[in-house]
Amino acid sequence: MHDLDDLSPLLDALNPAQREAVCAPPGHTLVLAGAGSGKTRVLIHRIAYLMQACQVPAHAVLAVTFTNKAASEMRERLHKLSRLPIGGLWVGTFHGLAHRLLRLHWQEAQLPQGFQILDSDDQARALRRIIKNRSLDEKLWPAAKMQWYINQKKDEGLRPAQIDPGDNRHAQILWEIYEDYQQFCTRSGLVDFGELLLRTHELFKQQPALLAHYQQRFQHVLVDEFQDTNHIQYLWLRQLTGLQGAAFAVGDDDQLIYGWRGAKPGNLQQFQADFAPVQLVRLEQNYRSTGLILAAANALIHHNTARLGKTLWTSGAEGAPIGLYGARNEYDEARFITERIQAWVAQGCPYAECAVLYRSNAQSRVLEETLGAAKLPYRVYGGQRYFERAEIKDALAYLRLLANSDDDSAFERAVNTPTRGIGDTSLEQVRQLARKQGLSLWRASQHLLADNTLSARAGNALRRFLELILRLRQETAALSLSALTDQVLQQSGLLDFYRQKKGEKEQMRVENLEELVSATKQYQDDATDLSATLRAEGQTPLLAFLSNAALDAGDEQTPTNQDTVQLMTLHSAKGLEFPLVFLCGLEEQLFPHRMATQTEGGLEEERRLCYVGITRAMRQLYFSHAEVRRLHGTETYSRPSRFIQEIPSGLVEDVRLKTVAHAPYRPPAATLAHSTAEFHIGQHVSHPKFGEGVVLSGEGQGASARVEVNFGRQGVKWLVLAYANLQASPPRS
Repeated sequence: MHDLDDLSPLLDALNPAQREAVCAPPGHTLVLAGAGSGKTRVLIHRIAYLMQACQVPAHAVLAVTFTNKAASEMRERLHKLSRLPIGGLWVGTFHGLAHRLLRLHWQEAQLPQGFQILDSDDQARALRRIIKNRSLDEKLWPAAKMQWYINQKKDEGLRPAQIDPGDNRHAQILWEIYEDYQQFCTRSGLVDFGELLLRTHELFKQQPALLAHYQQRFQHVLVDEFQDTNHIQYLWLRQLTGLQGAAFAVGDDDQLIYGWRGAKPGNLQQFQADFAPVQLVRLEQNYRSTGLILAAANALIHHNTARLGKTLWTSGAEGAPIGLYGARNEYDEARFITERIQAWVAQGCPYAECAVLYRSNAQSRVLEETLGAAKLPYRVYGGQRYFERAEIKDALAYLRLLANSDDDSAFERAVNTPTRGIGDTSLEQVRQLARKQGLSLWRASQHLLADNTLSARAGNALRRFLELILRLRQETAALSLSALTDQVLQQSGLLDFYRQKKGEKEQMRVENLEELVSATKQYQDDATDLSATLRAEGQTPLLAFLSNAALDAGDEQTPTNQDTVQLMTLHSAKGLEFPLVFLCGLEEQLFPHRMATQTEGGLEEERRLCYVGITRAMRQLYFSHAEVRRLHGTETYSRPSRFIQEIPSGLVEDVRLKTVAHAPYRPPAATLAHSTAEFHIGQHVSHPKFGEGVVLSGEGQGASARVEVNFGRQGVKWLVLAYANLQASPPRS
């Protein structure tokens, strides 16, 4: 081992706690890393320290991250920091690393060599087909429910054969759908995200010599965001570490907000028991937020009892108090947020420094409407990713069929896209034969064509489709990945199909499809250095790209570099930071959510979610709540969230909207000026389309004057008086 003086370039940038974690002696280490405490820096410096100070070769290190983007950034930063080659280092997500192991050992794992990954969307499509085949009511047995059940069972390490449904008919149907789904995946050569981990876990259990090989190879296993691990991921880590490996886990029990995804709250405590003795290091110095913001976060999270405990602090400025705005309704709240953003930007700050966080996606509608009316650029974070777009998934289905004809999910998607005259009746014949004889849809199609079972028109259309795939496979065999993709887009008819449509949306789809060629070209260029690895894993460039696309579709989205206000749910905000943050909708039953308040564990997770929201803010933080809010079509009167009360009053400052005249909820009659009529708050009015209503508020003068009216079942509407044809009506008796 090197003298620490020789490592000064590596260690000088670390604070004492970070240095303690990075230089921890051999053995198991648990790093409790508070928000903004530099955990990524610690992980990267730990790997560099192992390689430089302890002479651990790169191939003896395995690092697990929770997103592909984080894995890429870790490798890039480590390459710059370390003076040693890192080519043999394994770094990736749990799913990505499991996929890599299964590619290398597909035979031992009892998988076809060309197995492909089924993403969440295609998994749901497959389950809808299975539910329909069983003649079940899709309203009573929605695919999303089945998806959750199957993924949960896989996270628990359970196959259908290990589940006893008993005499309960509901449990029996769940079991039967799981069994059908498992057979579908096996027949099609598909694995879903949960299967990647479960299959690897089973592989290690069934092949002890193989497990021993990897236990001996990976002497050091490092895991980021350890608090988010589920049961199968934890088992996977225990397997791989074995008796001689060293586990280095970094996590924050105060940021455990994915219990609904299967994250186990007890894994951090379980780690200390299962891996004892464990060195515990706390990273509490925060480099992100002001002192007052951290004080609020500490005070809030202190109300949770099931935590290992730490206190964030900063050597930086105390900062401004948290602003608290009590809005009359959601429109008032949105106008307040808009005004504060305008004031922020007027100081020369970019829009991208502003983030609005909310508990429910439904809250974004009013925010979008208000920001749009004020002509402020915004972006709803967490929208559809590139590889999740319908036209891209259509193109990928063709590519998947080139790689594996037995991929039923790809066959279903591509066979009649674009429309080629293969009707539902003909496809149902294919499906029935496939179910009856245990065949893939491709092979069932071949049988039906050979027997001339289909009508002449349908048979010819289906034959042309099979011939198209076979011809593409033959003609593109020697082409590069990007050239292959271009040929598929041209010959499949997808590009022409959208080009013939003249709408803006269709034009965007054409551009997205053309971008797929660029994406494959970029992947092809980036993968040049990985060619040897791909060959060793038995992957063609096409297979590798398809796997990468599926794994990318399961990753979290990241903000763009555009200068726009960021709108996002609190769950999406984890890992991000912004100078100005609005935490809106802090009302009982909304946040904390009404479902969560029914259990102590649920309430504590909601409080952790609020803690995450608070610690996203760097310089300025605002809370807001509304007296009345219409959400999901229902108008609700709410109390301020208990989370506001759990923060000392000295850290919070009430603020009022100054630039927009806005009446309280039920004031004496206040006049709203207009050239043709006068309306006041609380006045009964009628509208030719929406019927009877009550004026809630108003703003503007002359031609731009508008009023907010509650039309009961028709909802709350903003109407411009110059065009609304709104009439005063007498109050109801």
